[in-house]
This record gives sequence, structure tokens and C-alpha cells, in this order.
Amino acid sequence: MRASLVVPTLNEAGSIAAVLRGFRAAADHANRTIFRDDPIDWEILVVDGASTDGTGAAAEAEGARVIVERRRGYGRAYRTGFAEASGEIIATSDGDGTYPVEEIPALIRRLIDERLDFLTGDRLAYVTREAMTTEHRIGNWVLNFSFAIAYHRYVTGPTGTPIRDSQSGLWVFRRSILDRAVLTQDGMAMSEELKIEALTRGFRVLEVPIRYGERIGPPKLSSWRDGVRNGWFLLRKRFYLDREERASARRTAAR
Repeated sequence: MRASLVVPTLNEAGSIAAVLRGFRAAADHANRTIFRDDPIDWEILVVDGASTDGTGAAAEAEGARVIVERRRGYGRAYRTGFAEASGEIIATSDGDGTYPVEEIPALIRRLIDERLDFLTGDRLAYVTREAMTTEHRIGNWVLNFSFAIAYHRYVTGPTGTPIRDSQSGLWVFRRSILDRAVLTQDGMAMSEELKIEALTRGFRVLEVPIRYGERIGPPKLSSWRDGVRNGWFLLRKRFYLDREERASARRTAAR
């Protein structure tokens, strides 16, 4: 089996080497232990937004394949990385040291053993004050509450999948879901878009608690700007885009 780790970066020279080393060490250990009967062929893809600080060179020195994506955007980087990834299973992480990349092999094992299609991390379970500002926490709470209301039929009840952290960027999923998921967002909203697609298209989804640490280097996100954009996308997705897609499907079926 082949698995791909996709990491979007923009001027992360101060952290990317440590992130990739941590993942590689965990992946090698997993192949000697939990995957010893069927070792995984690991692929590491770094999608770099034309960094000017040597991020790409640092990633290549750690054995990653670097793809330069000059079109800016978190979602754009991931969509490019997904298209280039060759693994049957795809995992994701930021390149700033916030996500526990060393846990990814165990999450892949869980995805396989529990026959899941999509697994997402819940950063809020163990988040520290240093890792997430009060402003960031408030923004996450508002977006998570809105997500739960908009898609309550999928996240509540005996058949629902509870999602506490709609904005998390650590995912492990089967590549096959990309054949049905419709991903359109180039910005941060792609995080919630991917979860919505996984939930609403009938895939087996699970959210698990993960550690979330303090990032290495200065923050690049604007909590209010990105929060407003994500909130606006959520409204459009739920009350316009989803309906348009269903109407289009009905028109196609009627032909």
C-alpha cells in the first residue's frame, strides 16, 4: 500500500525540516511495528507557495517532493497536492509544527482497521492557550456552532457523526473519496468544504482528538478575515450550492 502526506507551505523554513523528520521517524517505526506485515510505501509531497525563505530546499533535503504552486491559497495548495498524490490513502498536515505528524501512521492504521473513509482531527480536545489565541478560539466556536446547525442532520442523532472542530487541517482519508467530493475552494474554507463533502456523500467519517501545539514562526492567518470568509462560504454551501447541485442532478437524471 502507498500513502501520501501532503503539506502546504509558505515561508516555513524554520519548521518544515523538523516536521518532516518527525513524520519520517514515525513512519519508519510504524513499518517495523503496526505495518510490519504489509509495510507502507510513504510519499511526502510539499506544496509550496513560492516561498522566499528556502522552504522548498529545506523540504527537498528531507526527501520530500516539492511542488511549487504560485496560485495562492490554502485550499488551492491542497487541491494541487491531492491531484499529484499517488497514495491510496492521503494524510495532511500544516508545515508549522502545530499538528502531531508523528500520530499520522497510527491514524492510518485506525482508518484501515475500522474501515473508515475519512478521519479528521479535533484540535480543541487538548489545545493550549499558547497554541490558540482567545480571538482564534472565539472564531472557531462560532464557525463550529454554525457548522453544527447547518448540517445538524449529519452530525447529530444515532446515525450522525459529531464534528467538534470543523476547521481542523489534519485529515486521513481514502483517495477514492476525491472521485465524488466536489472541492471548489482555494482558501481556508476548503477545510470545512472537504468535511461537508465527506459527511453528505455517505462516507464513513470519524473525528478523533489530537494534540495541537504552538506554531513555529509568526502567524499568517487573519482570524477575523478568514473567519468571515469561512462563515460566508458555509452559508452559501448549505443554502445555495447544495441545492443547485441537487437540482442539477435531478435535471441530469430526467434526461
